[in-house]
Amino acid sequence: MSDTDDPILTTTAAARLLGVATSTVQMWMESGAIASWKTPGGHRRTRLSAIDRLLERTPGGSAATVGQAVEAALSPVSPAEFQPHQAPGYPVDRGEAARLAALETSRLVDTAAEARFDRIVRLAAQVTGSPIALVSLLTSTRQWFKARVGLEAQETPREWAFCSHAVLAGEPFVVEDAAADPRFRDNPLVQGDPKIRFYAGVPLRDAAGLALGTLCVIDREPRKLRGAELQALIDLADIASEEMAKG
Repeated sequence: MSDTDDPILTTTAAARLLGVATSTVQMWMESGAIASWKTPGGHRRTRLSAIDRLLERTPGGSAATVGQAVEAALSPVSPAEFQPHQAPGYPVDRGEAARLAALETSRLVDTAAEARFDRIVRLAAQVTGSPIALVSLLTSTRQWFKARVGLEAQETPREWAFCSHAVLAGEPFVVEDAAADPRFRDNPLVQGDPKIRFYAGVPLRDAAGLALGTLCVIDREPRKLRGAELQALIDLADIASEEMAKG
């Protein structure tokens, strides 16, 4: 994409679009909440598309509302689990701060069970022949299950979450035998209950394309997914993402 199609913005220009102070935009850029880079002179720059993604997070794209939401999510008064860790014990990319801000804004974490998500995990388990299926949301401290079938636990520590790898991959992520995979063989969820061997997860995205969590299926035996099973999981993840966007 050319500079004409997606122009480069200064921090001041981005601040005007978002309706916040230039210092606030600078902080968001430094934290990774807004994708940016430094010029040879040490000044931050971003693209218009990065600001557009923030504006798309709220109905009508209200700059003031977006600014307030992101500022709250990154401020010291925001709950710790929506603040990025400086040295997390799990894989993340530079967009983790923005992802956590979007997750907090969604207000999905710690909400009651809903039939629309319960149906999705039941279908995911059925179409893939898996005993466990989850709609998983990832804060900085835990993996919380908005919907689940075949598992009693409501959450796990984030450090144990296979879903962190799926979110980072940005595409369907499959582990055919966790006990033989050096990334997971010592994981408490592999060594102990539910004794994960097989995992397949698909990122669940908000309207701005940020992955809030995953739709995943789990088995206690090593296995593979057939092409039709994987496509069904992807389709169900798209449906779950659409439901999340409705609020």
